[in-house]
Amino acid sequence: MSNKAGKRYSKEFKRDAVALARSSSKTVTEVARDLGVSPEGLRSWVKQDQIDRGEGGPGELTGAEHEELRRLRRQNIEQQRTIEVLKKATAFFARESER
Repeated sequence: MSNKAGKRYSKEFKRDAVALARSSSKTVTEVARDLGVSPEGLRSWVKQDQIDRGEGGPGELTGAEHEELRRLRRQNIEQQRTIEVLKKATAFFARESER
């Protein structure tokens, strides 16, 4: 089974793959080949698992922190759009009230 570019795997699959890579006597590359995923992908999952366990270096974000950052960025974009609409509405009503 070959890995397609951009293929998404479930959290459960990633969790099980990381557990297998951690507990196996095989290399990450061998485990990845057995699972049909890219070695680079499995390595990144293992690294993220280490960070989530508190074994990462300073400045590395946990999975929960990544999700919160994504959520806050989406919220920020939505609020910027709302501000732009309100600015345009304010300018429109200011012009209307001058008439």
